[in-house]
Amino acid sequence: SRQVAMLGIFALGAAVVIIAGGIDLSLGSTIATCGVSCAAIVLALTPQAYSPTMSQSAWICVAAISGSIVTGLMIGTLHTWLITSIKLPPFVATLATLVGLRSLARAFCDYVNVKVTGTGGSKININNPIFVFIRDNVWVSVVVLIVMVLVTWLVLSRTVLGRHIYALGGNEQSVRLSGIRTENVKWAAYCFSSFTASIAAIFYLANSSVADPVNQARGHELNAIAAAVVGGCALQGGIGTVPGTLLGVIFLRVVVDGVSKMIKSQAETYEGLIVGAVVVLAVTLTQL
Repeated sequence: SRQVAMLGIFALGAAVVIIAGGIDLSLGSTIATCGVSCAAIVLALTPQAYSPTMSQSAWICVAAISGSIVTGLMIGTLHTWLITSIKLPPFVATLATLVGLRSLARAFCDYVNVKVTGTGGSKININNPIFVFIRDNVWVSVVVLIVMVLVTWLVLSRTVLGRHIYALGGNEQSVRLSGIRTENVKWAAYCFSSFTASIAAIFYLANSSVADPVNQARGHELNAIAAAVVGGCALQGGIGTVPGTLLGVIFLRVVVDGVSKMIKSQAETYEGLIVGAVVVLAVTLTQL
């Protein structure tokens, strides 16, 4: 349940961007960057966070979560600017941030450690009781996933913005000639994608009790895209549903967990091969 919820939250963002005719390759790096921002705020406000007996106020956790969300929205705005103003293809723009955000997060992590603790380091450990509560209670992530699924479904199926997102993925030129400001629609899609990544970062951080910009969520953006594609989202844009994406997430996690159950040693060696084969099969069936 925890793994499905964590993947499902930011797979929704990947699905919305794909439906809008784009692609977001930076979700894993966005999760790592937002996680570092969240942990840095906790560490800056309570340097004693390394002491497990230190009682921390709830407002510190609220400030840290808000910082994670703001960081995600800033990253989404950066993607939109690169795509709409600089005219970079979405693949190139998000590929650049896929690489760059992790380096930025690592440098920021080392800077915060030096300033607050006096020693450098590429990780930030936290012992906030609220994050411990989130880690120990699986239902928190599941409830968040359910709420985000419902909200995303309502937006895509019952609002003007949702219709514009589908239309943008179907034919951007026609949408522009219809008088719709495509830049605003793209901004909404990419900011929502980064927003879901910032929410997922909170659960990644709580689950491991450490912000690790080097390894946290590395490669997970491909799992999110794979789940969306397996769930019926067409990479050409304009096609896809929220229930399908959720089923794709569950199916992908079942496949990944099944590999580890069937292959007793070094299952991760074959995990990528099997997931890749499943994605190729799903896209082939979609084309047919």
